[in-house]
Amino acid sequence: MTNTEENDEDLLGRYARGDAAAFDQLYRRHELRVWRYLERNVRNQAASDDLLQEIWFAVARNAASLESVTRFKTHLFTLAHDRMTDSLRARATNASPAAAGRPAVPRDPANVLAQAIGQLPGEQREAYLLQIEGQLSVGDIAEITQSTVDTVQRRLHLARLKLQELLNEKT
Repeated sequence: MTNTEENDEDLLGRYARGDAAAFDQLYRRHELRVWRYLERNVRNQAASDDLLQEIWFAVARNAASLESVTRFKTHLFTLAHDRMTDSLRARATNASPAAAGRPAVPRDPANVLAQAIGQLPGEQREAYLLQIEGQLSVGDIAEITQSTVDTVQRRLHLARLKLQELLNEKT
């Protein structure tokens, strides 16, 4: 962020006071990272698009009450985490046994990392993506996932080890 850019919290405050351009800036700043976090966990583009829309509608709807949020990005990824978790639970409840498997992803070299991330256990994948896509600290990830810092550190460590193992297998 350059010195001339406003921080997220100031933009949210401006939007809450009626400045639609401030919302556009917030959206452009975070849209892709939040979407990638969702898509890499949900593994369904349409569902990720829907969740992203729900999240931003919630931000827009509740902007006035969010004005006091001290870390907008953490709040945004908490919303994403909660909506994604609810969606995955609903899908698991409604899925037939035949639909439980993930669709096969072609072995395109450009997708090797994405495929490896997709093979991580859910909690490890989630922590890893919150750190990589969300650019969040271990403390923020712990807050979002309602875990301890030690648990998040362990998940990140295990995720990196597993990714290293998976990527070495592919080369």
